[in-house]
Amino acid sequence: MFKSFLIKYAEIGVKGKNRYLFEDALVQQIKYALRRCEGEFSIRKTKGRIYIDAETDFDYEETIDNLKTVFGISGICPMIYVEDEGFEKLCATVIQYMKDVYPQQNKTFKVMARRARKNYPLDTMEINRELGGVILDAFPDMKVDVHNPEIELNVEIREKIYIYSETIPGPGGMPVGTGGKAMLLLSGGIDSPVAGYMISKRGVKIDAVYFHAPPYTSERAKQKVIDLAKLVSRYSGPIYLHIINFTDIQLAIYEKCPHEELTIIMRRYMMKIAETIAKETECLGLITGESIGQVASQTMHSLAATNEVCTMPVYRPCIGMDKQEIVKVSEEINTYETSILPYEDCCTIFVAKHPVTKPNLSIIKRHEKNLENVIDGLMETALNTRETIVVRCEK
Repeated sequence: MFKSFLIKYAEIGVKGKNRYLFEDALVQQIKYALRRCEGEFSIRKTKGRIYIDAETDFDYEETIDNLKTVFGISGICPMIYVEDEGFEKLCATVIQYMKDVYPQQNKTFKVMARRARKNYPLDTMEINRELGGVILDAFPDMKVDVHNPEIELNVEIREKIYIYSETIPGPGGMPVGTGGKAMLLLSGGIDSPVAGYMISKRGVKIDAVYFHAPPYTSERAKQKVIDLAKLVSRYSGPIYLHIINFTDIQLAIYEKCPHEELTIIMRRYMMKIAETIAKETECLGLITGESIGQVASQTMHSLAATNEVCTMPVYRPCIGMDKQEIVKVSEEINTYETSILPYEDCCTIFVAKHPVTKPNLSIIKRHEKNLENVIDGLMETALNTRETIVVRCEK
């Protein structure tokens, strides 16, 4: 029945004179999502509203599913619209709408009119009253409930008259691209894809870097990370994924540094490499999936030691979440089942039996001096030999 959708947004509405920039970004993200759908669509933007019209046959459920991935959308309203050809025509359209959408007619309802076009002959209260009476006459089993109705029939009087009664929740947030760009340290675990999703929800465009350690990590581990990037890109848009061969750096750290400090020192060099790429690609910060106290490398002391090597901000969207909260989000965005596939990443291969939980930064730096003769060359090689692929969501 439905071939058109009203798109609602929330936060964008308070952006004042800059609102049009956010609306335009939202339209672009909607277009990106609809490219994954069968059919052709047109998008119209009016004051405070965005409309989508299907120009050809399309899959309704597929379209809704893809619109639910667009940050900035607070609600998706399947709707019909009619030309303003008089109140009697509107009444007839409303009756037919109720017949088509609600074949079970023993429901409570409320009419909610909105008269954006002030030259319409009836005011809002009159429209509510008259249409309510018409519905009661046509459907005797229906009843009015102005406080908690089962059906909220919305009638918006604009350049045309728009009718809808369902608002499908969108993901909220801000359109991707309105909040700058940042570099995600993406592993094969549960947390980092969630962090990428959450920072994208605030309008941030993300690129990503993955540290690969062949032969200690397999090609399946690498493919797992690519698959996770594809799942995140469903929400974030295309991701430039930089794959770093980290094996020689890890081996050097393993050979020359105390084993209880392996994770912290490796993490510091990962951050240095990620920041170098981030600066090259005009990112404004780094993103990690760290959560305070989850593992030894994520205590406050460890995070402080890791942060010390960075000159740009490090954003940690999961910082105050426990594991179950992170898992819940990963299930909602469909990354969980991929994240738990049993392919090791480079962090888990070189984990010490008793890692330090309260690293002393001065001691860490002193032990890093053991790497002075080799580390600069190893980092340069890792950066020069990196593989960069563009990851896009598949249908």
